[in-house]
Amino acid sequence: MSNLSWVRGINATIGWVAPQAVANQMRRQFMTPRELPPRDWELPLLAQAERITLRFGLSALRWGSGPTVLLMHGWEGRPTQFAELIKALVQAGYAVVALDAPAHGRSPGHEANVVVFARALLEAASELPPLQAVIGHSMGGASALLATQMGLRAEAVVSIAAPSRILTMLRLFARYMGLPAQARAHFVRLVEEKAGMPAGHLDVARYQLDFPGLIVHAADDPVVPYSEAQAIHEAWFDSRLLRLEQGGHQRVLSDPQLVQAVMQLLAAQRQASSSELAS
Repeated sequence: MSNLSWVRGINATIGWVAPQAVANQMRRQFMTPRELPPRDWELPLLAQAERITLRFGLSALRWGSGPTVLLMHGWEGRPTQFAELIKALVQAGYAVVALDAPAHGRSPGHEANVVVFARALLEAASELPPLQAVIGHSMGGASALLATQMGLRAEAVVSIAAPSRILTMLRLFARYMGLPAQARAHFVRLVEEKAGMPAGHLDVARYQLDFPGLIVHAADDPVVPYSEAQAIHEAWFDSRLLRLEQGGHQRVLSDPQLVQAVMQLLAAQRQASSSELAS
């Protein structure tokens, strides 16, 4: 029997007897990221970065100079996972600031969630020049969209492999871990209490998305279904949806089509800004 099968079996059994206890254990696991080291291909870009510390202790990496683009990685991710995109942005004359999310890398904290990610984006934006774009992957994409509802301003937003509804992801995780129905309900409630926001409110269908954007998602993503990207696109009038046939959940970040689409979006925004200034 695999370790995961054993854990599921224990959760299913104890979850009937002590649903709150199992739910609390799973809540801690869900919100506590592992620290995963960078891959070899990330190291050259990491060596070129300037490490900065923002006012509230958040750590970030910075490359280049020019209009600022802010990046947020996903759960258990790293700034340098955006390597191909960062190189293209710097070459095109942008300054790139990529956060270590709370409880990740050198940023403080032991637990995190999408609301904490979103607040980190707001804190970073308050110290940076006006943002040309905010780009987020997975939970970073979900947090970027949430942050816009909390006051974040940027000329454009890019969501990559992100969920449209956090409640969907909570339910998928609870079922995956073998929690019975009552324990699943407790798990969702505990996450909501920790995040300080009802999970039902973390749904792009409720958001006011009144800025240009790009949604990128691979059809073969095994973590966040492609249907989540379609839901975001339906809720976001001024957005383009780029479907990639392959790329999974992580490899999508290095896809040339993604890089090209982001650069096209930014170029269009700069051209629109120049036209407004000239008129």
